[in-house]
Amino acid sequence: MDVDQPVAVGPQALSPPAVVEVARRGARVHLTDEAVAEMERSRKVVQALADDTAPHYGVSTGFGALATVHIPVERREQLQRSLVRSHAAGSGPTVEREVTRAMMLLRLRTLASGRTGVRVEVARALEGLLNAGLTPVVPEHGSLGCSGDLAPLAHVALALIGEGEVDDAAGERHPAGAALRTAGLAPVELAAKEGLALINGTDGMLGMLVLAAADLDILLRTADIAAAMSVEAALGTDAAFAADLLALRPHPGQADSAANLRALLAGSPIVLSHRVPDCPRVQDAYSLRCAPQVHGAARDTLAHATTVAGCELAAAIDNPVVTLDGRVESNGNFHGAPLGYVLDFLAIAVADVASIAERRTDRLLDVARSSGLPAFLAADPGVDSGYMIAQYTQAGIVSELKRLAVPASVDSIPSSAMQEDHVSMGWTAARKLHRSLDGLRAVLAIEVLTAARALDLRAPLAPAAATGAVRDAVRRLAPGPGPDRHLAPEIAAVVELVRSGGVVAAAETVTGPLS
Repeated sequence: MDVDQPVAVGPQALSPPAVVEVARRGARVHLTDEAVAEMERSRKVVQALADDTAPHYGVSTGFGALATVHIPVERREQLQRSLVRSHAAGSGPTVEREVTRAMMLLRLRTLASGRTGVRVEVARALEGLLNAGLTPVVPEHGSLGCSGDLAPLAHVALALIGEGEVDDAAGERHPAGAALRTAGLAPVELAAKEGLALINGTDGMLGMLVLAAADLDILLRTADIAAAMSVEAALGTDAAFAADLLALRPHPGQADSAANLRALLAGSPIVLSHRVPDCPRVQDAYSLRCAPQVHGAARDTLAHATTVAGCELAAAIDNPVVTLDGRVESNGNFHGAPLGYVLDFLAIAVADVASIAERRTDRLLDVARSSGLPAFLAADPGVDSGYMIAQYTQAGIVSELKRLAVPASVDSIPSSAMQEDHVSMGWTAARKLHRSLDGLRAVLAIEVLTAARALDLRAPLAPAAATGAVRDAVRRLAPGPGPDRHLAPEIAAVVELVRSGGVVAAAETVTGPLS
């Protein structure tokens, strides 16, 4: 997409790339004329109820277990302010700027759907906050993933009414009211239903799912590259990756992964050097031979999660909601179960991809299994320890990833005096996945760094053109084999190479786009 063009926000679904551009790269947004028309139409429906003596949830009643409490007309604006203030009850460290911006954009999209009944001014205020680069301070803890991400979204809404704190585009923290004035923005005076509409959505967990999917698209291709380098360095074979063998078990993900491995290993002098009739090795270890099956299963899990995210990106989540035919109805669409499940599924896949990567790394370091490489790839084993402790780091991270793979969505803690008696914990699942992706980056970076050294040690045999291109990219950040040196900065540099997509970009200069 054209990053210089503002992202249009209307009743239609947002695309995942649009969410990434706004969340990570600060793209501007603008409400479409269609969104304005839809909001004006549904606001008339809500306005007709604002002075009604009959109970209407969120308009003339309290919230949650207090839904039976009638609120007189003269106190209904106070009701909305009180809702935002009381629900902005988060605790803990501030979530990442990209997560909050994604959450703000997705809530704006739901407002723009016209199904929440808010005034256009409220959506304009959120649009203005995004475009000014002001990011509300949102604590990590507070959402149960049911009735949406109430506490995180309430902290966003708090900034809209000029309270709480925000970070500016430079990352400096300010009181929200002062920051709004500096940006030429005015606090919103909330009217009937508007406080509720600002906080009643799955936008936080959805934003983190969309960002995680974008990261996994890069990381799963990186995993294939790391595996190809390890197969080559371990004197493994690409025979098990043949298309006709993979077709016997027609999972699309493993077919894509195997195709990547074939492209990455094409023409490898190292592989060809031991492809001889008298080679004593009948088959490779699982961590090499089954890479397409594990990486492919992760791909298929990501495909399912992407489908769920697509449904949610087209959703209009609020309670009550203004229907297309003008009714105002309570519903349960805010429940985060669909998102919580796939966020947990992805954390399981991430842990397994990291686990098999760590096993490949350990194989390259073990003199008994590495087919002739020096112990721990050390220059002088005994005096030097080589990459021994880098594998410890991998193992420690993988152990943590296994703990993070324990599903959050199977838990439920009743709240609001048993009115909200089953919750999704989807926000917790999203936060776990966010941490898991950091771990996977580090594990894959260590495998790439280790395999690059092992490939160097196979000289004079050369690696394939694609894996060699990745090895060369690593060498621009970390020297080749030699006596022990401070390893942490080299690991950090390759982690950043993985994060930026540099590993994938280096391989694709040879292979073209990988699947």
